[in-house]
Amino acid sequence: MAKKGNIIVGLDIGTSKICTIVGEMTNTGVQIIGMGTHPSEGLRKGVVVNIESTVECIRKSIEEAEFMSGCEISSVFTGISGGHIKGFNSHGIVAVHGREVDESDVKRAIEASKAVSIPLDREILHVLPQHYIVDEQDGVKNPVGMSGVRLEAKVHIVTTAIASMQNIIKSVNRVGLDVNEVVLVQLATSEAVLSPDEKELGVALVDLGGGTTDIAVFHEGSIKHTAILTVGGNYLTNDISIGLRTPVIEAEKMKIKYGCANTFMIPQNETIDVPSVGGREARRVSRQILGEIIQPRMEEILSMTQKEIVKSGYEDLLAAGVVLTGGASIMEGILELAERIFNMPVRRGFPLGIGGLTDIVNSPLYATGVGLVNYGSKSFAHKATRRKEGGPGSYLFKKAKKWFSEFF
Repeated sequence: MAKKGNIIVGLDIGTSKICTIVGEMTNTGVQIIGMGTHPSEGLRKGVVVNIESTVECIRKSIEEAEFMSGCEISSVFTGISGGHIKGFNSHGIVAVHGREVDESDVKRAIEASKAVSIPLDREILHVLPQHYIVDEQDGVKNPVGMSGVRLEAKVHIVTTAIASMQNIIKSVNRVGLDVNEVVLVQLATSEAVLSPDEKELGVALVDLGGGTTDIAVFHEGSIKHTAILTVGGNYLTNDISIGLRTPVIEAEKMKIKYGCANTFMIPQNETIDVPSVGGREARRVSRQILGEIIQPRMEEILSMTQKEIVKSGYEDLLAAGVVLTGGASIMEGILELAERIFNMPVRRGFPLGIGGLTDIVNSPLYATGVGLVNYGSKSFAHKATRRKEGGPGSYLFKKAKKWFSEFF
């Protein structure tokens, strides 16, 4: 059994699958030691609609991950998505009392930025600092120690529907697990697939999931814009099912095996077998027809994404282009289609900066799960550092030092 304190677990509760990634914190970084996946039932467009089904799917995913890793899982970092999540930019201004900015001033500025009107059925999920302004000096990353009389914090605030978040937490708790933190899917995924250079130069992260498309725009190292579209890969599956008159399960298999988002890349004479409904014999049709069903829907999803990028105001500042991740990003021809729609470089996002079972999780499918583990490892490291710096011994030492300076 691995040590309990060294284990970080990411639980990605998606519309099409539930994925559990187990990571171990070592001196060399995060090592992936286990994984469990199970088809998701009970979610629609990222939101829980059937708690019983969701709980059962989570349980099976957790059991598989425990078996592979040899660890008993007790707590998880879980992601949240859905059309109910909203993000907006805010700022807070405070006076600096000591003429030199300290940690308490930064906290006060961030608290001031949260003084916005939010409906009673919503709560703040994240307050993500972008940069600070000390007097007239803009673009400050860390103002601590700087001299000034006025501190302004620019932040991105993410809010969520209270009921939707409670249903996620309740589903996890019903499996017998604690939730360390609920994390925005885009924020978690960025920890796995984006490099610091990309975030600094400017990049748009697009997570093409089953029920939602999650978007985050980064520039100068911080999130500037977030959005969630309630369309995803499941729409392609439904279109194929209706267009080719085949069961939804078979349509999903065809999408994964033969799907192509760019009809120009499909050989003209290639054919595929299409299972029929009601016991009828399978039909043989041109693969071009499948492509002609998929391409318009994918163009629509990517065009909606492009409008969100334009809406952010950072369209011309994304020097690192667009990173596509999530299950639908694996589809053949999607990079070429995306480059044409976005008119900028596009690449697939694979999990980066991890060790261990990298061959198993090396897919855009598992980017959010790995990202939750990376996010959790940074959170634990930050808390450990704070405990070390601000523990009882540290406090007593400071008090003693102050007492000696007053009397001697």
